[in-house]
Amino acid sequence: MALVESRSIDYIPLAERRGKVHHLWPVWFMGDAHLATLATGAISVVGGLDLFWSSLAVIGGCALGTVLMALHCTQGPHLGLPQMIQSRPQFGYIGALLVWIVALFTYIGFNALNQSLAASTLKELVGLPEAPAIIGFGLVAALVAGIGYDVIHSTQRVLAYIMLAALAVYTVGFFTAFDLGALLKPREFKPTLFLVQFFAAAGYQLSWSIYVSDYSRYLPREVGIKSAFLWTFCGAFIGGTWMMLVGAFAGATFTDPDIVVALRRSADAMFGGFGLFMLAASFFGLITITSLNLYGSSLTLLSVIDSVKPIPLGAPARLAALVVCLIASLSLSLGMGGNVLHGFEAFLGVLVYLFTPWTAINLADFFFVRKGHYSIRAMFMADGIYGRWNWRGLTAYAVGFVAMIPFFKTELFVGPVARALGGADVSMLVGLPVSAAVYLLLCRNLDLTRELAMIPELDRNLETEPVR
Repeated sequence: MALVESRSIDYIPLAERRGKVHHLWPVWFMGDAHLATLATGAISVVGGLDLFWSSLAVIGGCALGTVLMALHCTQGPHLGLPQMIQSRPQFGYIGALLVWIVALFTYIGFNALNQSLAASTLKELVGLPEAPAIIGFGLVAALVAGIGYDVIHSTQRVLAYIMLAALAVYTVGFFTAFDLGALLKPREFKPTLFLVQFFAAAGYQLSWSIYVSDYSRYLPREVGIKSAFLWTFCGAFIGGTWMMLVGAFAGATFTDPDIVVALRRSADAMFGGFGLFMLAASFFGLITITSLNLYGSSLTLLSVIDSVKPIPLGAPARLAALVVCLIASLSLSLGMGGNVLHGFEAFLGVLVYLFTPWTAINLADFFFVRKGHYSIRAMFMADGIYGRWNWRGLTAYAVGFVAMIPFFKTELFVGPVARALGGADVSMLVGLPVSAAVYLLLCRNLDLTRELAMIPELDRNLETEPVR
C-alpha cells in the first residue's frame, strides 16, 4: 500500500474498500475532543448563563446536531464518494457549487480558529510566540492530511484512548475538587443564552456533515446504514458533549477570557501539574482535527474546480489543493485579532443558517426520494441525468433559507420573530422541516423510473474502469 493516498474525489472501488465500521467512533470522538469544542461549550457560561442550564443546552444541542451528521456518514460506505460530490444529484453539476463554496469558507474558518487555539496552547505550554506556533502547527497538520485517509484514521485511534484517559481523570478530579452541588444549582433561566448555546452546539456538530462521509467512504458497502450511524453517533456525541461540558465547567470555575488558560487552571486545581497534561492531550487532538479540515477542504476545492473545468482526480491534484487551503487558513489565523471566542460564536451562528437547508435536502433525497439509488458516473457528467442545475434542490434551499430569516439573530440583523422571542434564535427548527418538505413536494413529479432504468448502463464496469 502506498504511503500517500492515491484517491481524491473519485469513486472508491469495492476492491479497495477496507477497515472496520467501529473505526468510525475514534475518528469522531477525537474529531470533537479538542480545544475548539471546548470553546463551544463555554459560550453561554462566559455570557452569564449558569452551569446547570448551560449543560442542558450542550447535551440537547449535541444530540440534535449529531443525529444529522451521523445520518450523512451512512452515505460514505454506500456510495464510496466524498460528501460534497453527493450534492450533485440534489443541486446539479454546477448548482452544487453553492454549498461547496460555503463549505470551503467553513473549513478555512475552523482551521483559522484551530491554529489560533494551538498558538495559545503552545504559548501556555512552552512560551512559543504566536506566529511561529501558528505556522508550525499548520505544517504538521498539513503533513498528516497530505498522507491521507489511512494515517488520519490510525492517528485518531491512538489519540482517542489518550484523550479518554485525560477526560476521565479530569471528570473524577472535578467531582473531588469542586462543590458540584453549588455549581450545578439552577439559577435564573435565561432563554436567549440557553438557545445560543443549544444551537451553537447543534451547529458545531452539524458542521461535520459536509465531510463526515469522507472518512467512511473506504468502508465495505456491507457495513450497512445502521451500524455506520450508530458508531458515528456514539463517537461524535460522547466526544462533543463531554468536551463541551469540560469547557462549560472550566469557564464556570475560572472565568478567564482565554479558555485555554481556564482549562489549565481548573485542571491544576484538581491535581498539581495536571493542567499541562490536559492541554497537551487536547493539543494533539487539535492537530488531527485540523488535518481532517485540510483534507476535507482539499477535496471540496477539487470539487469546485472540477465543476468549472474537469481535472485529473489523483493525489497530485489533492496535494496541490491542500497547499492552497493551508495558505488561506494560515493567512486568516495570522490576521485574526480580538476575542476569538466571540468571533467563533458568530461563525457558528452563520453555519447553522447556511447548512440547515442543505442537510435537510441531502438527507431527504438519500432516504426518501432516491433511497440510495444513484449513478456514480452521472455525478461526474456535466450533462448527465442530474443536470447542470437542479431547480428542485436550489428552490428548496432558497425557500428554506428565506423561511429562517425572520428567526435570525445576529449582530447585524435581528429578525422580527427573534425580536419577539427576546432575541432567541430557533431558525434551525424552522429551516429543517421547511427545506425538506419543499424538496419532497417538488420531487413528486420527478421521473425516478426513467432515472433508475438508466443507472445500470451508466455504471457498467464501474468497478474496473475510472469514473472519468
